[in-house]
Amino acid sequence: MSNDWYSDFVNSSFGRTIAGQVGLPPVPRLRRWEPGQPLLSGPALLGTATPDGRVAKVVRSLLTDLGIEVHDDPHAPVGGGSSTSKVAAGIVDATGLSSPADLAEIQGFLTPVMRRIGPSGRILVIGDVPAEATSPAVRAARRALEGLVRSAGKEARYGATVNLVHVAAGAENDIESTLRFFLSSRSAFVHGQRLDVGTVPGFAGSSQGVDWDRPLAGRTAVVTGAARGIGATVAKTLRRDGATVICVDVPSAGDALARTANDVGGSALQLDITADHAPATLLDHAARHGGLDVVVHNAGITRDKLLANQDRDRWNSVIDVNLNAQLTINDALLGSDVFHRGGRIVTVSSMAGIAGNRGQTAYGASKAGVIGMVEATAPLLVEKDATINAVAPGFIETAMTAAMPVGTREAGRRLSSMAQGGLPVDVAETIAWFAQAASYAVNGQVLRVDGQNYLGA
Repeated sequence: MSNDWYSDFVNSSFGRTIAGQVGLPPVPRLRRWEPGQPLLSGPALLGTATPDGRVAKVVRSLLTDLGIEVHDDPHAPVGGGSSTSKVAAGIVDATGLSSPADLAEIQGFLTPVMRRIGPSGRILVIGDVPAEATSPAVRAARRALEGLVRSAGKEARYGATVNLVHVAAGAENDIESTLRFFLSSRSAFVHGQRLDVGTVPGFAGSSQGVDWDRPLAGRTAVVTGAARGIGATVAKTLRRDGATVICVDVPSAGDALARTANDVGGSALQLDITADHAPATLLDHAARHGGLDVVVHNAGITRDKLLANQDRDRWNSVIDVNLNAQLTINDALLGSDVFHRGGRIVTVSSMAGIAGNRGQTAYGASKAGVIGMVEATAPLLVEKDATINAVAPGFIETAMTAAMPVGTREAGRRLSSMAQGGLPVDVAETIAWFAQAASYAVNGQVLRVDGQNYLGA
């Protein structure tokens, strides 16, 4: 973690002793993905809440195909150890719930799992979509999983994550990319979250034949705001995963943009995305690369002012860059063959659009607007086998956060279950997962990358 003095202190041998004596909260070291890293670092426990569970078979097949040791009994000895030996993951198939009484089976499985989960381990609850239930008892049981997961996330230690995936009826064979993301260290800062996997009418998707180390091979991506910070990291991550990357930013960031483009072996396009000609210019540039498969709307600005002191020009500039530009570019994409069938649009929202931030009314409004755009655009993309999703970062360690007053910065770092800020790569990994062709069943979703921030939903 960059320049986090508190984390460095409590993780030093001396600081760890002092922290334990005075009760200072620990800051776990998170395991992040590196090429060649296995999906899990050790054995997994796999439970089922009811006999009608429909995803355990899929999970077991994936894990065993990868050579991962899988046990059904949460008290089972693993890895040649004892019944208390640490495990890398605990997964519970919570589909098929018929009433809140079934929740006791989930508790019975997760209680020992919470004691056994190892550093940077993964706990994943997989349930049915609550809205698909017509019975009040069934819907209550399904919705209860969200409260369970969010609460368990605040109890997890040592960098372990707890997340919930809802799987629509009929989508149980479309979850491989989602399982791989949530179980791997690519999701290091995604914690206490819920995501829905839906069905794709008229589309026979498959994960067969995917190169999971380079899942974007042969695909062309554009990243706006790519000159520095999160955008530059997104460009590098997409390139690492095999994509050809078009890097876009304003002319004033030309030198930094050129460096990013050179780093990823891509092209640089200096463009003000709010200009009237921007959509046409972007599409024309992309056409020279054979079209687009992935569009990442990362460009954004802040013009922070208390609402009582806000002026119209600042307000409009934030709305134009953060929201209106995305809308106009998306309209152009949907009306053009440059955006390929099976394409992926990923946009960057923010915790400010969910919980709000003092002095950021324009920014919060724009980022909440992005969520509305995603929700409304998702069904329009189905006929193109395309998807749109959003990432909502919390406190991420960037040059901007490094320039904050120390008190504000420290508060931002500690206001999460993981007691630290995330890294730009945490946002980039989530975007890269949304961008995969194998993520075809994830559409219209907003996933927070915030270490389970204590603010917001």
